[in-house]
Amino acid sequence: QVQLVESGGGLVQAGGSLRLSCAASGRTFSGYLMGWFRQAPGKEREFVAAINWSGGSTYYPESVKGRFTISRDTGKNTVYLQMNSLKPEDTAVYYCAARRYYSSNYAQARTYDYWGQGTQVTVSS
Repeated sequence: QVQLVESGGGLVQAGGSLRLSCAASGRTFSGYLMGWFRQAPGKEREFVAAINWSGGSTYYPESVKGRFTISRDTGKNTVYLQMNSLKPEDTAVYYCAARRYYSSNYAQARTYDYWGQGTQVTVSS
């Protein structure tokens, strides 16, 4: 049974940084795409970043490019999301997700098979 457990959320001032972690278990993630999404109240789930577990290719939307960095530690089975220069509009629940790797549609939440429970990130102005 695949489990994804996020941690590292919290309250931070605008301009600050947070690092989220996603501990993955239950299978070998070689050949998988690991993603981060976020959802603010009243809004749809939004793609934040993704990484190919095996090859390390990364994907970002323009809204976070240059501020957020996704990485993975294959030895620890953990995916990270380093978030710098945070803005109040980054406030949301952040979710870790996983699916088998293919390069298309990586930003579409419906294509992911496994999800964590989410961690709250609040950025104050």
